[in-house]
Amino acid sequence: MTTELGPSDVELVAACRAGEPGAWDALVERFARYVSAIATQAFRLPQHDAEDVFQIVFLRVYERLDTLRSDEAIRPWVGQLTRNCCLDVLRVSGRTVPVEEPDAVAERLVDDVIDRLDEAMEVRDGLAQLGPDCREILDRFFARDESYRTIGDALSIPPGTIASRISRCLGHLRDELEESR
Repeated sequence: MTTELGPSDVELVAACRAGEPGAWDALVERFARYVSAIATQAFRLPQHDAEDVFQIVFLRVYERLDTLRSDEAIRPWVGQLTRNCCLDVLRVSGRTVPVEEPDAVAERLVDDVIDRLDEAMEVRDGLAQLGPDCREILDRFFARDESYRTIGDALSIPPGTIASRISRCLGHLRDELEESR
């Protein structure tokens, strides 16, 4: 479903397959932070290696998009491509994932980071489905850490009603997240 924040992942994949102008740029922009975060946070690659992974991942996405079996699976597919590219970079360089733990624990730590990144992407998608008023109030309270008074002043809402609006908007977000699963 297209929102004012842009097309859904499925619509974006379809637009890329159809060769629509700007679709590839939008796909890269949508997943750029995700790919970079996996490389730098999960695998702790230095910036130059993370940039190489970024380039390789999106080249592979471009070359192999037709092999994606389900357009709904674009995010996990990009995540797996990124994971594989990071492992390739580490293997070629002779390095390992820089953690002080046995391999099984290191792999679990990488998986945990990727799971948190996937969850953040799901929340982003859920927020995109909310109306602009809910997105605004949740962003101000949770992302910008603004007080009820600051939010109320900015949005011309009595500060005493901010908590109930946040609660209502969180309920809508919860419904969106449950519906998407």
